[in-house]
Amino acid sequence: MSTLTTSLPPDLPTQWIALSDDELKLDNLDQLLKPIRDDLWVSAACLDRILDDAVVQRALLDMGLERSEPGALRARSAATHPGALPNVAEEDEVGGDDAQSMDKRAQHTSLVSYFSDETTDAQLCRIRAVLLERLDRLNTFVDICREAPVEDEEDVIDEEWEDDPWAETDADESAKPNAKQSSGKSPVSLSLFLISDLVEMACLFASQENFGALRILIERHRATLWPYRFSVLDCIPEYAIAAEYRDLLPSYDPTTDAELRPPSRPWREELDFAETTECISALDECGAALPVSSPANDYPALAPKPEPLSASELSAWYLVRIDEVLASTGMVDAALALVQHAASQGVPGLDEAGEDLTLIARLVYDAPLAEDSVAEDWSLTKWRSMDPAEVVRAYLAHTTEDRVAQDIQHLVMPYLYVLESRAERAGHPDPTLVTRLLFDYILNAPLGIVAAIFEASKPTLPQGQRIIRDDEDLARLALACLYGSDSTDQWPTMSRIFECLPAWDTPEEDADEADEAETTIASLGAFVTPSTTRPRAAPLDLHIFFKPLPATSLSRALDVLDVHLESGEILSRWGVPAPLRWFLQSNSNIAEQRARADRMARRANTSDDKLDTLEDWEWLLEDMLKLCGSGDSGSKSAFCLVSRDDIVRIFFSGLLSTGNFEMSKKLLRSSSLRDSLDQQVIEEICLACSQEFYDNATSGNYHFGDMKLAYDCLDVPAPSERVVQQKEFIEATSRLCSFNLMSRPGIPISPIEIRLTKDRLSLVSRVLSSNNDAYKHTEVILDLVHKLGFRGDVVAEVKTLAMLAETALQADDFTRAYDTAEKMVSVIHDDGPRAHGRARARNSNQ
Repeated sequence: MSTLTTSLPPDLPTQWIALSDDELKLDNLDQLLKPIRDDLWVSAACLDRILDDAVVQRALLDMGLERSEPGALRARSAATHPGALPNVAEEDEVGGDDAQSMDKRAQHTSLVSYFSDETTDAQLCRIRAVLLERLDRLNTFVDICREAPVEDEEDVIDEEWEDDPWAETDADESAKPNAKQSSGKSPVSLSLFLISDLVEMACLFASQENFGALRILIERHRATLWPYRFSVLDCIPEYAIAAEYRDLLPSYDPTTDAELRPPSRPWREELDFAETTECISALDECGAALPVSSPANDYPALAPKPEPLSASELSAWYLVRIDEVLASTGMVDAALALVQHAASQGVPGLDEAGEDLTLIARLVYDAPLAEDSVAEDWSLTKWRSMDPAEVVRAYLAHTTEDRVAQDIQHLVMPYLYVLESRAERAGHPDPTLVTRLLFDYILNAPLGIVAAIFEASKPTLPQGQRIIRDDEDLARLALACLYGSDSTDQWPTMSRIFECLPAWDTPEEDADEADEAETTIASLGAFVTPSTTRPRAAPLDLHIFFKPLPATSLSRALDVLDVHLESGEILSRWGVPAPLRWFLQSNSNIAEQRARADRMARRANTSDDKLDTLEDWEWLLEDMLKLCGSGDSGSKSAFCLVSRDDIVRIFFSGLLSTGNFEMSKKLLRSSSLRDSLDQQVIEEICLACSQEFYDNATSGNYHFGDMKLAYDCLDVPAPSERVVQQKEFIEATSRLCSFNLMSRPGIPISPIEIRLTKDRLSLVSRVLSSNNDAYKHTEVILDLVHKLGFRGDVVAEVKTLAMLAETALQADDFTRAYDTAEKMVSVIHDDGPRAHGRARARNSNQ
């Protein structure tokens, strides 16, 4: 500006330049600028100052515009009267449009020539354009301040100065100029607002969520900001709710099938001549420079979009914005509000996104969550990549029995209906889609959840309230879930499921229908039996099996299920539970049934509730007998192939295996077993049980352990020759073990080795050879031989005496050897013929 001061009063410019921006007042303008006659210098001085005081800044701009106006009027006059136009003959040779074009060229040439000659007016036009823009910005700034929220600032007053006489009164405040000009605090200073890029300022307001200021800025300067509207919108934080800035979002114009271009409300409807294209292009061509820098409106980093977006581009922008909101914040409600606004403005192509966001919102905000679960981040891409079955599982991942029915009705079913509707709109209707996905979830759900769903699907409920509305579907699902379950302890839950099933009034079966039903059960048993291709029949597999069955077959299957459930509860009660599929697998396998019955009888006394009373054991026998029959409908129970007599034998054998022989005797005297077992059967069972105890014994001492149980077990039946022989053999085993016989070096002989020894006299020989004094106890050794099963066997007795005599000779005990030999001769002389006869008889029997 120093180049302009040569023709000015020497003191005024110096005083003006010496004043800082903060010191500048209204009086300074009147005192220092008005007296100066150089319009260019005054205009440049007004342009050079950027103040934070709106009142002084407005006065400064008004003075600059006033001083620059004469130069703009002269330039306009020069453009309006460019000189002589082409002659009439030339004008007749060209069209009207060409004539107008030639006229504009002539005006442009004249204006360029004028600015080249009158550089002062050229600079005045440059300055005036900038001042006009600043005035518009100042007006915008004042509006922004007026709309800004008022900050409550309470002055802290010292009590001692509460009655300060120098304090300003309300009247003084009201007397201040512009005391109520703005009701709030601007987000930026005026000086920064005047020189900053409008787009950058709009982006700043957007990032601060100052939508009031942004709204005013866009409304007043839409021509500048329109190409960068999407860059501004991108600066709005993703977590902001669309309702707060809905009027800033792009809308759709159905008449043009493109983005709606909102009307602008500039401060001036008509441009000043200094702002016109003709003036600016002429100034650029003549090279007129601006004395000071002006705000730049070039934003190379942003991608302008000066034309309205097409309908598809507008939809794509909203979808990108929605994904950004979800990805950065996870706030589904913010994304949903955005798409709802777009739909309200008629933006096409967002119906599916709105449906998806509504469904995601239900998953995020309505679906139950685990206490320690972390909220999952969702996006439309992730949602659409999920399989429908995954979505159903996500909705019900943390549901409970108490609310699963409600969650299905309010979360899952709307989602399934949306899928069904989309399939219809796409021209590929799928009437089974809803039931298929719902059934897939049920078939993989825990039994407790299944029971709750079935309770909400009872045939007694109104049709519209039921989750599963078809009775046959209900039966098929129940059969598949129950027979496909591995559970052995959820019998009350299984019973809850069964109680929800329909009961059909089917006519009595004829022979063919009964055979068909048996065939179905047999086929089902084979289907659930593990194989190399299918180790386990899952509920989904079983549902496929039951799907073609008609109502009559399903009714029969439910009858069978009823019996199996009752049988399962009984087995579980006595500590031998089995999954429901076992009843199908063992339906024609007597070995499986006998094995389970034997476990039931033997494990009853090892369960938590031991059987201590006669009534308990009678109850066990009653349940076992119940399982060997058929149900009320004729369906076969768990032990249907085992006869009643076999069940009683298995029961009594199991009772003996517990070692509770006193209870065994009581039961034999009661009516429960007295009429079911004769003495011979009792004896056989006791002998078999005693032998089992004997074989399991680790010690031969019959005063404790399993050997004692083997011995005491023989007190249950009435005495007989076989019982006495077994008891003597146990005594003999105990005697042999007391001699410390070894099966291998360092390992004592076990009872089962004694029983399996073919030549039991060899055991006596081992006793004599391993015990130096054993030959001296002739009667003890002979008694041992008798109890080993040789009582009355003269040959065995003679062999034993011979071994005793030989052992005595080896010990040089000739006297005892002689006595033993004499006794051996006596036995042969007295009992020889009878022994020979018994030997012949024994050989003939063999």
